[in-house]
Amino acid sequence: MRNLITPFSLLFFFTVTSCNLQTNQIHYGEDGCHFCSMTIVDQQHAAQLVTRKGKVYKFDAAECMIHSLSDFELEKIAQFLVTDFGNPTELIDATSSTFIISPEMPSPMRANLSASKSKESATAILTGKQGKLYSWEEIQQYLKTQ
Repeated sequence: MRNLITPFSLLFFFTVTSCNLQTNQIHYGEDGCHFCSMTIVDQQHAAQLVTRKGKVYKFDAAECMIHSLSDFELEKIAQFLVTDFGNPTELIDATSSTFIISPEMPSPMRANLSASKSKESATAILTGKQGKLYSWEEIQQYLKTQ
């Protein structure tokens, strides 16, 4: 009986640990954007998409990730991540982020699109600037019309 438990325990362990989804560090100046192939250099605008199988796709800007969504089966995506404009070392959940479009905050692909972890922080970033705030759903619809 002990011989049956050990293989089962190992199988369970590997199944659980292999399903742990993680982002990959973006190597600025080295990694290329999955959508436009530009080298990712702007730390305030990078994005990542992680599949349920753990494959990571890197983007130089949130707009590249959003434009590439038609290339993926959305039900197979586990995470949509964008860089928090106010904290460029942090990737945040795009689906709960607030997006800012401001001509005073240029992004790599010229959509002037930035992301923030909350509406309050996005409002603070936008203070004194021209621009508009969008939710995840709203920014996808907006970019489809551009």
